[in-house]
Amino acid sequence: MPRVLGIDIPGRKKLEYSLRYIYGIGPTTAKEICEKAKLDPAMKADDMKDDDIQRLVAVLQNEYRIEGDLRREVSANVRRLISIGSYRGRRHRAGLPVRGQRTKTNARTRKGAKRTVGVVRGKEARSAAKAGK
Repeated sequence: MPRVLGIDIPGRKKLEYSLRYIYGIGPTTAKEICEKAKLDPAMKADDMKDDDIQRLVAVLQNEYRIEGDLRREVSANVRRLISIGSYRGRRHRAGLPVRGQRTKTNARTRKGAKRTVGVVRGKEARSAAKAGK
C-alpha cells in the first residue's frame, strides 16, 4: 500500500481507481492527476517508484484541495450557512435534506429511524405500547 500525503491507497488496484480513496478525488479528477503527473492510469499503485510518488504528491499539493483542507472548507461553508440563518442552514441544523428532496416519504438517511407520533387509544393498547419501549 503506497502512502500518499499520509493516506494509504490500495496497491493492488489501478492508479486511477486507488487515487479515489483520497477525500476530494473522484473519477475525472483522478484521470486529470494521472495526466498532469505523467503517470499511466492503468499502472498498479504498488508498481509506482519513488520518483512517481514524488511527482504525484507535487501535483496534489500544488493544484488540488484534498483531505483535511477540503473537509475544513466544507464544514466552514455549512457553519456559515447556519450562522446567517439561510434556508439551507436551517435544513442543515434540523438534519433534513438540504437540496429540495421530498421528505413525506424517503429521506430516512437524513431524518434517522422512523418514530411514530400519535395517540394510543385504550388502556390495553397503552400498556402494550409501554411494554414495547
